[in-house]
Amino acid sequence: MAVLSRRLRPEDWKPVGVTALEANALKVVRATDHQSVIAGPGAGKTELLAQRAAYLLQTGAAPAPRRILAISFKRDAATNLAARVRQRCHRSHAQRFDSMTFDAFAKGLIDRFGQALPERWRPRPDYDIMTPGERDYRGFLYQEVGAPPTSVGTYADLHAISAKTFERCYLVGSPLPLDGWRNPTPAQWAAERFWQMSLHEGRRCALSFSMIGRLAELLLRVNPMARDALRLTYSHLFMDEFQDTTQIQYDLVCTVFLDTETVITAVGDNKQQIMRWAMAMEDPFTAFDGDFGATRSSLYNNYRSSPELVRIQHVLAQALDARAVAPVSMTVGTIAGDSCAIWDFSTPEIEAKRLAAFVATEMETHTIGPRDFVLLVRQKASEYAEILEQAFVAAGIPLRNEAGMVGSILLQDLLAEAASELIIAVLRLSVTAPAGRHWTVCQEALTTLRGVAPDDEIAQAKLAHELDTYALELSVAHPSPPKSKAVSRAIVDDILAFIGRERVIAVHPAYGQSGWLDKVLDSAAEHLLMSQVGEAEWSSALDTYEGIHATPLMTIHKSKGLEYHSVIFVGLDDGAWWSFSNDQIEATAGFFVAFTRAKQRVVFTYCAQRGARTKIATLYQLLTNAGVKSKTIA
Repeated sequence: MAVLSRRLRPEDWKPVGVTALEANALKVVRATDHQSVIAGPGAGKTELLAQRAAYLLQTGAAPAPRRILAISFKRDAATNLAARVRQRCHRSHAQRFDSMTFDAFAKGLIDRFGQALPERWRPRPDYDIMTPGERDYRGFLYQEVGAPPTSVGTYADLHAISAKTFERCYLVGSPLPLDGWRNPTPAQWAAERFWQMSLHEGRRCALSFSMIGRLAELLLRVNPMARDALRLTYSHLFMDEFQDTTQIQYDLVCTVFLDTETVITAVGDNKQQIMRWAMAMEDPFTAFDGDFGATRSSLYNNYRSSPELVRIQHVLAQALDARAVAPVSMTVGTIAGDSCAIWDFSTPEIEAKRLAAFVATEMETHTIGPRDFVLLVRQKASEYAEILEQAFVAAGIPLRNEAGMVGSILLQDLLAEAASELIIAVLRLSVTAPAGRHWTVCQEALTTLRGVAPDDEIAQAKLAHELDTYALELSVAHPSPPKSKAVSRAIVDDILAFIGRERVIAVHPAYGQSGWLDKVLDSAAEHLLMSQVGEAEWSSALDTYEGIHATPLMTIHKSKGLEYHSVIFVGLDDGAWWSFSNDQIEATAGFFVAFTRAKQRVVFTYCAQRGARTKIATLYQLLTNAGVKSKTIA
């Protein structure tokens, strides 16, 4: 961990915590202009941005008190990047690095400045978050909105609007007009009505995150003081997973930072674009290069996957981009036998039994744990879990469906929630030994939440004393894990009270809306109670909470950004990939993402009882072209 807090001369700076960076990565780290970086799987995107942050902060290229803003598509990506910067930088530097999702960035703007919007577009301060889908838009267009004025159109015109594209093309398809749509088309009239009903006419004001993004862009367009404050605050902007950027998000960035001195670094991989269904732009890199005059760079090293897996990955990559350059594996293969294979099974029950036996054997052979493996599925993870879990438990390996619900939240999302992470860190400190690492995590978190300066030794010492005292009190009050939901929720609430509920909301604004914080706390309490079943010790219960000794089962989309020794993709069949023909490019990108999570081995499974494999013959042909063999397993 870096401890330097003094300013370095740029020529004296060296990469922190790593032996070296590839030449192109080092150029990006030291760049003074806008950069768009194509970084394939395993190229070290997070490390690149962490090193760039370290360089900018440690050399004064991002001079105090100005800050660096990093905005990511996914919450866990934002969290991981912030953690990596803390590892690479002194606290006095790391505290000037703000890492958040696009949604959190936009929502924070609306929560702070939203009441400055024109009345037409002004949400109520206590607005709710909604997640409307195609069915909701269909009901609105065909039933709720009513007939348009005759000067606009007819019922037939509204029925001609596709519910599937209403949001993308009309509701949030372009920046909001300050005074509404003049001489609107039927679709624009319907969009206006949806906005006004959501903002002003319901019992509660309710907005989707895409609507919040559009409101944030309008806010900064009509409020130069707020826009200029952002420009003055941030000397640099990082955009991670840039291939998944939506037009809404891109327009917001342009409104704030186009033609300013803020230097932008956009990093991603156009071959891993799997969010077009969620309105990702067709080609954000080309738009960014044109609008900002960015320098395009590529990273060629793969620090994750073995040479054989990298060779196969390149075959898949060329199906997405014929110009894809072959990456160079920087690791070594450690397994015997095929690095990739397709296993055909006669029944799902045999499949589950053989996969469990395979994982058990590999764990023993390579001295690795259950969480070095992942079972990926295209969708409906719970249906696969019913059969797989029995076989894995019988083999002595807990299997955890991380796509399952805990209360109203997906388990995988719960574990990434800041409130959940804080609660577990405090519990680890209080009830497990040794607790040194957990003490550091808690101290740093509380320092941030309470606004204590890293160099304020008196305040730091006082905070440390409070933390030690509370940890002791908690361990005495709860010497063993909770046996009831009431006790579990009481523990969670007590920890949050110590941390400071209002402080948590201030730092994480999403918790201040729609009762989200209480939903997270209730799910955390429920999961904590479930984690102690059959466990007498706190350490075991907390391990179960975090899934440390369980093999995860998740969907492709939730695996993005993660990595495992071995990836087992269950169900390579038409049934799971029923929508393949609707968008073969995005489906193939999802297939590519799943494959590239692996360090050493990938196994695809097929079972005829779940479906044929004619519709996805293209995927099988790609594997065949790469030399991947099929094997029938009885």
